[in-house]
Amino acid sequence: MLAFLFIGVAVPLAHAWLPVDHALRPSTYAVTLSGKFMCYAWVAIAMDLIWGYTGILSLGQSLFFALGGYAFGMYLMRGIGREGQYHSDLPDFMVFLDWKTLPWHWWNSDSFLWSVFLVVAAPGLLAFVFGFFAFRSRIKGVYSSIITQALTFAFMLLFFRNETGFGGNNGFTDFKTILGFRITDPSTKASLLAATAVALFGTFVLARWLVTRKFGRVLQAIRDAESRARFCGYATLGCKLGIWTLAAVISGVAGALYVPQVGIINPSEMSPANSIEVAIWTAVGGRGTLIGPVIGALLVDASSVRTAPARRR
Repeated sequence: MLAFLFIGVAVPLAHAWLPVDHALRPSTYAVTLSGKFMCYAWVAIAMDLIWGYTGILSLGQSLFFALGGYAFGMYLMRGIGREGQYHSDLPDFMVFLDWKTLPWHWWNSDSFLWSVFLVVAAPGLLAFVFGFFAFRSRIKGVYSSIITQALTFAFMLLFFRNETGFGGNNGFTDFKTILGFRITDPSTKASLLAATAVALFGTFVLARWLVTRKFGRVLQAIRDAESRARFCGYATLGCKLGIWTLAAVISGVAGALYVPQVGIINPSEMSPANSIEVAIWTAVGGRGTLIGPVIGALLVDASSVRTAPARRR
């Protein structure tokens, strides 16, 4: 994992400090791709916590990932200001749809701190409410997979509608600034990648700490024989709900860092196929290992990337 941290810090520093024509300077494409893969690896860790260690096969992690992306995307859209195509204080898609004011859920969306709160609260609250009713009803196995996939598909259809105020099928894009810094600047891109690498390492350390403590052993007991764990006096509902909500928050924060680096968020990120791909990363790398799903995410996604044009920037 230290190797990923080194790459995540060395690549952005080289991109920001070395001259444009330097042979060792990573391209903008490489920096963006590295950030994208690290965000995916983050989601893979979350998936391993709930599936590899707790035995809950979720096909809805892409929903939490996208919710975090949309929550932060609203802040980035407000940061465009009058630099948009219509030179309006409203996002371009709202002007195109003849909206006169921001919808209620865009309240205070120009605040960075509020957007950070939403990044955590939106996926976390949805996961908590859904998990409470699902786990209390003792839904598990294939039924859990189906219901999480159905939830993801329902939200994807909802976000495709223009009336929801999330940009319809186009979503959010054409971001200009973040915290007053131009997103296209090499230093900004480098900072985002470095922040993603450090956060990924921190998440891995947190996850490792959790699974090596008593809480982690209880999760594995729930995975192997939940009824026995419950009869032994462990609060299985609370344990499952806690790790489920934590995994949703991790995925949401990953989505928030994904959006400014990739430059777009739309409902296709919520597609059930994306959630299935998260499960594939975990299965390929090895369930219950933490580092395995990270490697699995990198291997699966790297194999699907075409060779970029030489020295692309």
